[in-house]
Amino acid sequence: MGTEFRTTHGTIALINLDDQIESLELQAAQGRLTSRWWAELVDRLTLRGQVRSRIADYERAAGIAEAIACDASADGMAFLTRARMRAWLHRFEEALTDLDAAERLGLAGDAESERAAIFQAVGRYDEAMALRRAVVARRADFETLWAVAALHAERGEIDAAEHWFGESRRRFRGVSPFGLAHLDFQRGHMWQEQGDLGRAREWLMAAWVRLPAYARAEGHLAEVEATLGEREAAIGRLARLASTSDDPDYATQLARILYQDGRLEEATVWRARAEVRYDELMARHPAAFADHSAEFWLTVGGDPHRALALARQNAAVRQTPRAAALLSRAALACASGPAA
Repeated sequence: MGTEFRTTHGTIALINLDDQIESLELQAAQGRLTSRWWAELVDRLTLRGQVRSRIADYERAAGIAEAIACDASADGMAFLTRARMRAWLHRFEEALTDLDAAERLGLAGDAESERAAIFQAVGRYDEAMALRRAVVARRADFETLWAVAALHAERGEIDAAEHWFGESRRRFRGVSPFGLAHLDFQRGHMWQEQGDLGRAREWLMAAWVRLPAYARAEGHLAEVEATLGEREAAIGRLARLASTSDDPDYATQLARILYQDGRLEEATVWRARAEVRYDELMARHPAAFADHSAEFWLTVGGDPHRALALARQNAAVRQTPRAAALLSRAALACASGPAA
């Protein structure tokens, strides 16, 4: 499962990605990039940020996207690029406005897929599915079928999601490991959410083996290992990730496991690191990090009332089952007091 395709080795692919970014950054410094190549730089930075869980790459990409849209008011690609980054920042209404502009400037097909992603992110699932199906009707390939699978997974429609994940894999063409690793990660995450740790581990491991630097896959693999009792392996993975990533989720998860194991001094160090980082991110991107920050305060942060305020902030932007569950957990924790 997950190994039947031969792709470029993940380490080599990531080195190539770094080289592409360095080349584009050099051309940018020399003033030689057109808006199309600026958009390519945004995409490359976003991909590296996704693989390595580097928030700094996302922030750099978002800054570029804002600049090129301001400087290229008649370029649909500039608005499409900014829409993607505004969606990452959970500035969904502004992103939809950018997509309207991209459509007027001739990029209706591309804008349709991005609009579906935003509808999915905010819980407008029926509208998202209608758009996804329309895209598939025109072009049924690896990426479009994967998008349908991911939407079914988020809706909890597991049999349908499995079908479309399988169909997507069968349509894979190419040698880059990134797409397959992301697909396998989402499939593994779906099974993790369903509590099927065997299947979750299989797909998460497939993603990580294909792309060893894939931080999110390894982070979720560590969570599964910890639940299965392989706690030292999980701690080793999370310690490495928390030391190299600027995403505080790994420090939060590491602190949680260390607290459970009674290693209080170590846990306190990682908890403090996560708190500082969440405060920084909330100051810059409150909508984007309200949910993860709420999870921190609800667990190792130890402040359910602060978690509740953040969960409410998140639910105001995203009407999804996950957002509702987070809000419910935070409200219950506040009502239960220290016993929670």
